[in-house]
Amino acid sequence: MTKRFHVSTKIDATPEAIWALLTDGASWPSWNSTVDKVEGKISPGETVKLFVKLNPGRAFPVKVTVFEAPTRMVWTGGMPLGLFKGERTYTLEPKGDGAVEFSMREEFTGLLAGMITKSIPDLQPAFDDFARDLKARAEKG
Repeated sequence: MTKRFHVSTKIDATPEAIWALLTDGASWPSWNSTVDKVEGKISPGETVKLFVKLNPGRAFPVKVTVFEAPTRMVWTGGMPLGLFKGERTYTLEPKGDGAVEFSMREEFTGLLAGMITKSIPDLQPAFDDFARDLKARAEKG
């Protein structure tokens, strides 16, 4: 069983401006209402710890497994041997009119996914908030 969440929004800003926000984890709490704190450097091969409001006090370690500035980034976390894997993909697609289509997708897979995803709350509201917050901050300049 696979569990997925997805959000997409048009942002009137350059890919570089949006990318700068996405990769500056220390500033996330200042514009992102879904996050308490981000520890670590958001760069290729690095491990980042996310502290989210949905699960206060708990750290979610993820590895930056894809880093294609300024268009695509993938964070991967989970258990060894493919028992459980969560993968979050951030994509920025320039639209030619000065705007960018931002999308964020998360997918949970693996042998234990069916059991583990039962305990994962509905992340869609947090995804919607993240996209709204990113859009507001990026368009503010």
